[in-house]
Amino acid sequence: MKKIGFVLFTILLITSCKNTPIVDNNNQFKTGVFEIPAGKNFVKEIIIRKDSIQISKYEDHVDTLSIKWKNNFSYTLRYINPKNEMQKDPMFVQINKIYKDSYDFTVKIGFSNFSTKGTIYKVK
Repeated sequence: MKKIGFVLFTILLITSCKNTPIVDNNNQFKTGVFEIPAGKNFVKEIIIRKDSIQISKYEDHVDTLSIKWKNNFSYTLRYINPKNEMQKDPMFVQINKIYKDSYDFTVKIGFSNFSTKGTIYKVK
């Protein structure tokens, strides 16, 4: 009797589990106004995204970057007018975790081993 109960429980467990498809509806991060708060590895930065352009404002600086989305979870940034050698390298951004109005990311600069993690919040 215990074996039958175990088999029935196992069948019920397997049939009740459904594969929920991942819904790729995260275009909300491709345009708008965003903020990276000041904290470890970052100064407060306001980001404005429209089409293939990203404008980054931090401290007394304003930079314009091109943004190319590989998919809804990965994109590449390049400075349009680099001011130094480091800014000539692309920045590869991977979105790690998505929340309602923000996402955690990892950014890697160029083909170096340097990478850092942060969170971007959508404010508009």
